[in-house]
Amino acid sequence: MLRVMIVDNDLERTKPLKQSLLDTGYEVVAHLKDTVNLDSACCEFRPDIVIIDTDSPSRDTLENICVMTMHDPRPIMMFTHDDDKEQMKLATKAGVCAYVVGSIPNERLRPVIDAAVARFEEFKDLRDALNEANTKLSERKVIERAKGLIMKQRNIDEDEAYTLLRNMAMQKHIRIGKLSEQIIEAAKLLL
Repeated sequence: MLRVMIVDNDLERTKPLKQSLLDTGYEVVAHLKDTVNLDSACCEFRPDIVIIDTDSPSRDTLENICVMTMHDPRPIMMFTHDDDKEQMKLATKAGVCAYVVGSIPNERLRPVIDAAVARFEEFKDLRDALNEANTKLSERKVIERAKGLIMKQRNIDEDEAYTLLRNMAMQKHIRIGKLSEQIIEAAKLLL
């Protein structure tokens, strides 16, 4: 059962949505009137998905979504009456996975939520892969600098420098990237 947090300042408008969620088998864990404390509320209530119902997403709403997405990302659906394409772009850029204009019938609620969760997971996997690639690239640059320092200091070729670096890392039981950082820091102190 997915845990849902609703954000809407209009309690009357939210009642049918909340009932639809409950009827569809979701657990509504919280209801916020606005997004001001969205980040801390997500940390407290740990919803699986956030549903924001608003006439039109304000700049503050989008900024609060960005903050929450940076700290503790999760799928966000937005129900709105604003079909402006620029608002849609801004909302999706802030982290909204599903931007729904108008309301949807109960029988379509689950598929829309499932699609939002799937889109969120796909983007999360892409972000993780990008972060991993960037980390490896940064580490590779550090290793290359350390090899250059070893080559210059020991007057050896690149293969010998890499072998020396790898063997030192194995002896010290640390990653070669970490050892390379240490060598660069030590070189800075000596120069």
